Amino acid sequence: MLKSVVCHSNDPDSLAAITEVLEQCHDSLSGEIPQAGILFAAIDFDHSLILHQIHQQYPEIQLIGGTTDGEMSSVLGFEQDSLMLMLFCSDRITIRAGIGRGISKDLQRAIQTAIVQAKTGHQDPIKLCITFPESLTASAVLILDSLNQALGKQVPIFGGLTADQWRFQQTYQFFGTEVCSDAIPILLISGEILFSHGVASGWNPVGKKGIVTKASQNILYEIDRKPALEFYHHYLGKMAPSSEYPLAVFDVDESHYYMRAPSGAYDPAVGSVTFFGDIPEGAIVQITETTHDNILTASRRSMMQALETYPGKVPAAALYFSCAGRRQILGSRTKEEYALTQTCLTQALPSCGFYTNGEISPLKNQKISCFHNETFITLLLGGE
Repeated sequence: MLKSVVCHSNDPDSLAAITEVLEQCHDSLSGEIPQAGILFAAIDFDHSLILHQIHQQYPEIQLIGGTTDGEMSSVLGFEQDSLMLMLFCSDRITIRAGIGRGISKDLQRAIQTAIVQAKTGHQDPIKLCITFPESLTASAVLILDSLNQALGKQVPIFGGLTADQWRFQQTYQFFGTEVCSDAIPILLISGEILFSHGVASGWNPVGKKGIVTKASQNILYEIDRKPALEFYHHYLGKMAPSSEYPLAVFDVDESHYYMRAPSGAYDPAVGSVTFFGDIPEGAIVQITETTHDNILTASRRSMMQALETYPGKVPAAALYFSCAGRRQILGSRTKEEYALTQTCLTQALPSCGFYTNGEISPLKNQKISCFHNETFITLLLGGE
């Protein structure tokens, strides 16, 4: 079986916050020793102090995490500037952590280092990976492609890119007692783990589809051999491309799509548009539109997808990864997003999540993970 507990504090003082969180953990665990944990923290905390306090109480814990653009949990709901810790206990599931440093310098080596480290101690095949990589120093698509290739197509990957409250200056990744940047921490899980996931954005494709005929990583130059900016202007008039009108990028059989949001940068002279993630040449794309209500109800749809496909009786934990862009658009209504996921439940479920600089999960009914923008990901975990 799998037992999980979630502990959450909105105290702005680092020592007071982690003291409160660890007291909650002690009370909830009832003497059990956690094997692994995930820490989500706002950018302005003293992260080194926090990690050392956790290590002092749980010296053997396999711990990863990162900084956020907002936090959510079954303890406090949606918060900003808060600190949150999820712990896992199990005698039939193995969870091990690893980290790769310097991803902007040697991505392949960093990935291999993290995997070798996190594979230590496993007796059974790896079932899934959870990761919270750097978001500002390397292409998220390249990071994920490398991790997919190294782990193999049978190991789905879930998580989100670390964030810094929309500053885009520096994010931090956590591993044990280390505070890193330009790194990728991972958890590899094996044994009697059960899981399911849901993916929803709330944006709907409109208008005609186009083929990307010229692109360079996250800069889109041409769609149907015409300037990408012209494709946007056809639907939006002279409005600048913005995250409120992302592109749907379709998979091979055009049955599912992931989202790519414009960053706000574009070049009128060239007609190019810059996005928050790479878009490959040859991809089929379509502009999308939404409403605040549709964005919000997507969180509930994501949760329902995960519940309907969960292979066990009752999950032991839920993890949520939602986009910082969604939070920017929703504003004061952001708290409704987490609240809607809870309307799907008939009993309390330990859950937590964070607002990311990009989300990671497979598309619906697929195993190979991809990088998403402006999407709400649900991951359910359990052991029976």
